[in-house]
Formats: sequence, C-alpha cells, structure tokens
Amino acid sequence: MSTASTDHADQAQQADHADRHRQAVPFEGAGSGTSDADGERLRRWRLVLGGEEADGTGCALTGQDAAMDGALGALYGKSGGARAGQGRSAGLGASAPAVARWLGDIRTYFPSSVVQVMQRDAIDRLGLSTLLLEPEMLEAVEADVHLVGTLLSLNKAMPETTKETARAVVRKVVEDLEKRLATRTRATLSGALDRSARINRPRHHDIDWNRTISANLKHYLPEYRTIVPERLIGYGRASQSVRKEVVLCIDQSGSMAASVVYASVFGAVLASMRSIDTRLVVFDTAVVDLTDQLDDPVDVLFGTQLGGGTDINRALAYCQSQITRPADTVVVLISDLYEGGIRDEMLKRVAAMKASGVQFVTLLALSDEGAPAYDREHAAALAALGAPAFACTPDLFPEVMAAAIEKRPLPVPDTGSPGRRGG
Repeated sequence: MSTASTDHADQAQQADHADRHRQAVPFEGAGSGTSDADGERLRRWRLVLGGEEADGTGCALTGQDAAMDGALGALYGKSGGARAGQGRSAGLGASAPAVARWLGDIRTYFPSSVVQVMQRDAIDRLGLSTLLLEPEMLEAVEADVHLVGTLLSLNKAMPETTKETARAVVRKVVEDLEKRLATRTRATLSGALDRSARINRPRHHDIDWNRTISANLKHYLPEYRTIVPERLIGYGRASQSVRKEVVLCIDQSGSMAASVVYASVFGAVLASMRSIDTRLVVFDTAVVDLTDQLDDPVDVLFGTQLGGGTDINRALAYCQSQITRPADTVVVLISDLYEGGIRDEMLKRVAAMKASGVQFVTLLALSDEGAPAYDREHAAALAALGAPAFACTPDLFPEVMAAAIEKRPLPVPDTGSPGRRGG
C-alpha cells in the first residue's frame, strides 16, 4: 500500500473514532459565553478529542470525568506509546475480568443506546467475540439485535455451558422486539386483509358505507334528499373468507445478521394470524425450511447458520415449488443480492412468479442500520421486472406487507437507490 493510501486510511480511522466519541459524549454549545459555559464546552471537547497533545483544550479531567475518559480510551484510544494522563491507549485486550469491568463502567456512565454502540465496536475492533462464549460475560453485556447476530454466528463454537445463557439473552431481545412490533403489524395487516376481501354483495353488517355512498353519488335523489345505492360495497370476514400465503426467503450470509433477527420475529407474528399461511425459508448455498419452528422465533434463530455463500436461485426454486395459489401469495426475498448461483435463472424465476400472479418483494435489508452494501446490477435487473429492491426498516415493514397483500404500489423509501425502477 502506498504512503498516501496509508495516510488516508489513518485519517479515515481517526475520523471514525471521533464520530464514535461524539455519539458517546453529547456536546452543547457555550450559550451565554460565560466562563462556566466555556469551561463546560472545553470539558466536553476534551472527552471527545481524548486529551492527546493536539486536542488544544488544555483541560484536565478528574473524578467521574476521568473514569469516563478511561472507558472511552480503552476502546477508542491508540494502542501503546501514550503516557498516563496525556493520551488514550486501548486497554481491553482479551482479558475477561478487564472486559467485564469495562462493561460495567460503560453501563454506569452512558445511556443504553450508546452502550450498545460501544459493545459492538469492542467486538468488531478488538476481537472480543470469543469472550461471549463465557456465560459470565454474556450476563454482563447489554442485549440488542447486533449482539444476537454475533451469538448466532458463534453458535457452532458455543460450549454447552454457554448455550442456555445465550438462549436467554436471545429470548430477551426477541420478546422486546415482539412487544414493539407485533400489535401494529397485526392491526395493519388485518386492515389490508379486510380491504382485499371487499365484496359487492355484503351482508348488512359487512357494508362499507363510506365506499358505498361514494360509489353511488350519481344516484342521489334531490327530492328525497337521499341516495339509492345500486351497488353495495362491503368487507368479507378475513378470518373465514381470505387466505393469503406469505413466503419469507431470508439470506443468512454473515452480513444479513440483523435482518435474520427481525425477519424471524416478523415471521412468528405473521404465523400467529389465522388469515395468513406463513412459510419461512433461510438459505446460503443450501436451503432450510424453518416453518415448523415459527411458533418460537428463538428456535428459528438457532436454526440458522450465519455465514457461508449465497445461492438465491436455489432458494427461490424451493419457494416457487411451495406456492399453491400464486394470485394469493406474497414472496419476500431478504438479501443483499450478492448471488453465487445462476443469475439469469434467478431473474427468470422471479419473472415467472410475477407472471403467475405472485406479489414479489425484495428487501436489501430488514433492519435499522441504514443503506446496506448490495449488488446494484442485480437490484436494477429486479426493478426492471417490476420488483424494486430497497432497504426496509422494521417500522416500515407492516406497511410494505399491507401494500403487497392489497396489490398496490409498495411504499419504497425515496433513497435514490438504483434498485428502484428508473433509478
């Protein structure tokens, strides 16, 4: 690597460190410009910058501020060469007691959302994944979706003494997600199922009066000041008259960890609705049908195997073979589209499913992580088939599914992605 490239890499790393510091240390302006406000501003900048020679604050830290700075320095500081009190040095290493103390410190000094970011950085930057195989360490961490993804990737290496603790951690995260997502998902999809079951000869208590009146305005009789409805519009009973089939086809390559967690939770929620037949399929280069485990998303998650290659065509071939009523089926492919199988066959399969009446949805990610890395060429090819590929947050997912069930345009976020038609 050239010197210039090395310099750019160092600058990028330093900028990333500074960004993480700013997340952990909230900064407020000086406001009135008084000396107290100036001192507070310098204190916060000192915590952000790390006290190195070039930070320019000249501010010394004591008490809890010094302890907070130590916790930040253990993770984000430069390794070695720093004198005490003048700079940060990475001090976690691979010592379980040291990491356990550090985890306790950051939970004392920072809010939960920041703790989760710092834990993730510690796992990624300092290689602490193996410590999560110890039950005592698992009990000390702040559980979140990203931690669950890490645990699932370690599943095969996990000793029996740790597995029960790991399942408890995963179950806590899953239950929290279900509480947040289930009610709104059921309500949104129940409404979509009702609307998709609209009939023109409803029983009296099933009449949709607003739509009936709107459809019969031309039959208004001024002399009687009333409307004579020639056509009644109503809803059928979704639980009895509507059966939709939903197939969740989930890429379990390592980069899709958070999406696998959310998709498993949504799969369990959908499976709990009697009007929807839900199938959940995970794949890498092999295909595994986990539908019979949908009553417990924790079992689903431990049935996955994060990592490995990707064969989307093979996965879609299996899903296609399970479809019995294409016009009433929604297939949701959740993948970054880095296909290791046969690209042209994959696209032909999507086109065939759509031609048969299947509603096909492609999600590049199902998470709160923002725009993922993905294969833009494949995304554009799917968009050309009328199956736009886009990243979807958990909060948007119920609306996406409702639109697919009702066969109306999907609420694609306006991100400028080439996975959108015409993008």
